[in-house]
Amino acid sequence: MATEEEILARLKPGCICKGIKLYKIQLAIDNGATSYEEVAKATGIGGGSCKSRRCGEKVAALLRARNH
Repeated sequence: MATEEEILARLKPGCICKGIKLYKIQLAIDNGATSYEEVAKATGIGGGSCKSRRCGEKVAALLRARNH
């Protein structure tokens, strides 16, 4: 059974411009992505109208949290 955190991640936006959920970003990091570029390649985030300003910050925070 999924945890509450996992359920929320499936609902929350990760990249608003591209419509990609936070869960996909977390999954990419869980599968070994260690940089924004690797996460973007695995998920398709970035390149939207904000030019990664919003999702880039989320990815950076998730990567920092993973390394601590």
